[in-house]
Amino acid sequence: MTVEPCKVFSMPAKEENGKVWMDGTLVDFAQANVSIMTHALHYGTGVFEGIRCYKTSKGPAIFRLDEHLARLERGSKFYWMELPFSRAELAEATKETVRANRHIDEPYLRPLVYRGAGPIGVNPMSAPVRVAIIAVNMGKYFDPKTAELGIKCEFSNWLRISKDTIPPHVKACGQYINSVLAKVEAVQNGYHEAIMLNNRGRVAEGSGENIFMAKGGEISTPLVSEDILEGITRESVMEIARDLGLKVFERTLEKDDLLSADEVFMTGTAAEVTPVTNIGGRTLSGGRRGPITEKLQEKFFQAARGMDEKYAKWLTFV
Repeated sequence: MTVEPCKVFSMPAKEENGKVWMDGTLVDFAQANVSIMTHALHYGTGVFEGIRCYKTSKGPAIFRLDEHLARLERGSKFYWMELPFSRAELAEATKETVRANRHIDEPYLRPLVYRGAGPIGVNPMSAPVRVAIIAVNMGKYFDPKTAELGIKCEFSNWLRISKDTIPPHVKACGQYINSVLAKVEAVQNGYHEAIMLNNRGRVAEGSGENIFMAKGGEISTPLVSEDILEGITRESVMEIARDLGLKVFERTLEKDDLLSADEVFMTGTAAEVTPVTNIGGRTLSGGRRGPITEKLQEKFFQAARGMDEKYAKWLTFV
């Protein structure tokens, strides 16, 4: 099976010529460095967010900034990292980062809270809490034509982390090694993305996306208790779907549910709304996005680009 490469997190000149917000100061991208003794580098002690900034008729708009920063704040507290900046200060810093990187058309923003340089050892408490906000030129997470044709997925051999081991509701740096294993396995096997099951054998999520299915005109997505991240794009799409008059259920999903669905799609800040048209070599929805997925894509981008006043509450203009 041949797939288009996943074009993500490349570092062209646009980033190298930009600025990074670090601990209250904008610095040149090339100077945004950390010590080799950074605790997060050794032990994964950090939390992060991914946030999109879209072009609108009123200028750049950050999508659901407050919700992302609230989750960052919760995750930081969970891992005993007291934020040295208020949420309001981080919101202003995020806008400042966008303004300092105007050369990037639609920046993908990465707020990062992490334990800095400290002694070798698992206990992080003596390492300082550092904060950075990065703007990169991501573009589409998958090849643009996949918005219509969809992506090919496989059920991963790697299970999604369990809430009994690491809290899946926290977007923490170290736990994403679980996603790395699943993603690389899928790509090496000729697929775009992995679908991860939990330790009960039920559908959880992708390596970096939530998952939905449509059947009989109704939409279903795994429960939060199935070891998923409570995605902000997930919540947005559920609200949009209900506004369109669709029934949306959070419930237990099995592998067979996805394989017998009329449509399957994934959501996430990076993936936005992406149809899944093949799972494990089995073609879904005729190999193209289905009508529900297409409608949700259309309404999502209208909301994100400030074209629907109903969702203006989600946008922070820079």
